[in-house]
Amino acid sequence: MAINYRSFGFQVLAGMVVGLLLGLVARQIGAGPDGDLNWMATALKTVGSIFVSLLKAIVPPLVFAAIVASIANLRALDNAARLAGQTLLWFAITALIAVAIGITIGVIVQPGTGLQGTALAMGKSDSMGGWLDFLKGLVPGNSLALSAGTKISDGGASTSISFNILQLLVISIAVGLATLKVGEKADAFLGFVRSLLAVVRAILGWVIRLTPIGSAALIGTAIATYGWSALAQLGTFTAAIYLGLALVLLVVYPLLLIANGLKPGPFFAKAWPAIQLAFVSRSSVGTLPVTEAVTERLGVDKGYAAFAIPLASTTKMDGCASIYPALAAIFVAGFYGIPLHFIDYALIVFVSVIGSAATAGLTGAIVMLTLTLSTLGLPLEGVGLLLAIDPILDMGRTAVNVAGQVLVGVIVAKREGILDEAAYYGAADPTGEQALT
Repeated sequence: MAINYRSFGFQVLAGMVVGLLLGLVARQIGAGPDGDLNWMATALKTVGSIFVSLLKAIVPPLVFAAIVASIANLRALDNAARLAGQTLLWFAITALIAVAIGITIGVIVQPGTGLQGTALAMGKSDSMGGWLDFLKGLVPGNSLALSAGTKISDGGASTSISFNILQLLVISIAVGLATLKVGEKADAFLGFVRSLLAVVRAILGWVIRLTPIGSAALIGTAIATYGWSALAQLGTFTAAIYLGLALVLLVVYPLLLIANGLKPGPFFAKAWPAIQLAFVSRSSVGTLPVTEAVTERLGVDKGYAAFAIPLASTTKMDGCASIYPALAAIFVAGFYGIPLHFIDYALIVFVSVIGSAATAGLTGAIVMLTLTLSTLGLPLEGVGLLLAIDPILDMGRTAVNVAGQVLVGVIVAKREGILDEAAYYGAADPTGEQALT
């Protein structure tokens, strides 16, 4: 079979290989003159940071417009309340299965046991979360969900302003529900929101086109910064995470499709562009337009996809909110020699199924992890043990997140009789280009 060198998939794969090679070269060059990053590692880090910043910049308007429009789209759906209920139910079902797999692997492998004496690098998490913090964090401090943080270093202070995505999600849901309440009076506002969504998606499409470059820089930075040493020290934990992700993606999801009368092959063939982009971008929200596009091409009703996928991109996280916190909590407990009991595992399940909105569709799952650790009473310092390899883990986590988001849309559509099976079994786009348009 001939390789299409112009396809987006090939370009991303090539970018990953180039990034790996550049990272290894940067690692061999060694540290800079002042003990900091050398010129190649700095260049990789700069390019990668720019790519991530572009994604983050587009996230706030994308979340607001997508969530408001998706809720407003319920007006056009028959049996909207049932569809919404079924969607949330399947969010919970798949999360429950994923966290059960994470706990099972953790209990068998015990990834943190025996590492108490090792010199693992301790990082410092900027994001901590307990249940009270999570609940208070749900309440917006202002109508734009803006938050400010001040850092003091070298006798000076710097203040940065950012969007709190979790609060923005709450605001967006409230505004969306209000548009349903006021009915036709909201038509002009919804017209603006839908236009905004179209413009934002166009801009995001341009950013996505930079993914091959961004993926090369991000992977290169991870290799140049950490090398294989951190991965070697945490090799068992890393392997356990990817084993759990593989079981969910390649075993659980196909079985759920088969149980609902669908063949897995067409699903993966058409969902691949979104899964691939999620892997390199590490952002469910940043992948949202592609996720929605592949869901529609799988035969899911467009109106339902426009509701389910934006909601899923901020709350449906089988990788970040189920498998990862379960295994990470068991790792931290083993590292510090703290035994876990049945009630602790039950709490992990509860946090994973109920608290997944804490991940909010952004790169990383630190808040969800600290939420789990604080619920179990485990040392929050354990978060720092895993920060070094978090980018490597986050790639796989996000890919599974997005696959699960598409899966739920397909399953609910099938069960509710709004899945076009002719489209589901139709030919897939081999290049992935259609998903980007």
